[in-house]
Amino acid sequence: MSVLRLVVVGPGLMGMKHIELVRADPRTELAAIVQPEPVHARSLAEALGVPVFGDVAACLESVRPDGLILASPNPFHFDQARTCAAAGVPMLIEKPITDDLAEAEALVELIERAGIKAMVGHHRAHSPLVSAARRIVESGRLGRLVAFQGSAVFRKPDDYFAAAPWRTRAGGGPILINLIHEIGIMRTLCGEIDAVQAQTSSRVRGHAVEDTAAITVSFVSGALGVFMLSDSGASARSWEQTTGENPVFFNSPQETCYTLTGEAGTLHFPTLRLETFPDAGAASWTRPFATEVVPVVRRDPLAAQLTNFIEVIRGEAEVVVTPLDGLRNLRVIDAIQRSAETGQTLQVPG
Repeated sequence: MSVLRLVVVGPGLMGMKHIELVRADPRTELAAIVQPEPVHARSLAEALGVPVFGDVAACLESVRPDGLILASPNPFHFDQARTCAAAGVPMLIEKPITDDLAEAEALVELIERAGIKAMVGHHRAHSPLVSAARRIVESGRLGRLVAFQGSAVFRKPDDYFAAAPWRTRAGGGPILINLIHEIGIMRTLCGEIDAVQAQTSSRVRGHAVEDTAAITVSFVSGALGVFMLSDSGASARSWEQTTGENPVFFNSPQETCYTLTGEAGTLHFPTLRLETFPDAGAASWTRPFATEVVPVVRRDPLAAQLTNFIEVIRGEAEVVVTPLDGLRNLRVIDAIQRSAETGQTLQVPG
């Protein structure tokens, strides 16, 4: 089949990873880059040998790509995705779908009305670890879910913020940048979320956005969850550091970042250590567990996500993370942010 020509918008931290994957995949080629800063644009054009444009509209006028990967800073997602949708170009929008709930609602409606092929870059949904955990939950081996415990506590270095000051302002912050990943996984493994309560603090970094948050979650199923988030804590209890899926981060394979507990057993993630009672009819805290580690074949979820995008463009597969999924994740995030401001338990719209 013909090679797909893809454009990457926003060659930052995630954008450069997308560029690397597109150039490495024989099914795709990098057609162009969108980078509004002239100095960086010139150096990228020279290094990668592709045209670099200052905005999406100019790029689409000159280059008719098969698809576009939108990896620009969060505040630009809405306008850029709207331009792409108007041109009828399939797109992969990095999470969050936008940084504003009203804009996200409007964008999802626009995409659906236009019939554009689109997906949102919650790449963890493509991880074989998540697929394995979901199969265990759906098999009933845990019984009815009772509780979810999650952690994303890590220490971002100061140069992370110096390199992209927008991360210290509205539209940045670990709730929107990091927690939205976790919300997607919670919804995948535990079902829809119907209420949240949260507290936040910016005491450590003093930015205009939070550096730490504690959240309680109520699932439609009746299960309850707790989640601890911080980009200022010296800890390895985070997805990045426990899964080992990104070699940039220190890997601590003995740690876990999620624990799913049901009436009949507990699953630790990402170790996939499963603890169940040998005799489910005699479950008791006085009895020992039967313990096993569920095997899984590992794969880079970002590469798997690119495969899904390629197959969606070609009409060979369904979207794994739809714009509606991205919107639902953002609705939970919006409720968490408003709960932190008001101190109230807030319902999440369906």
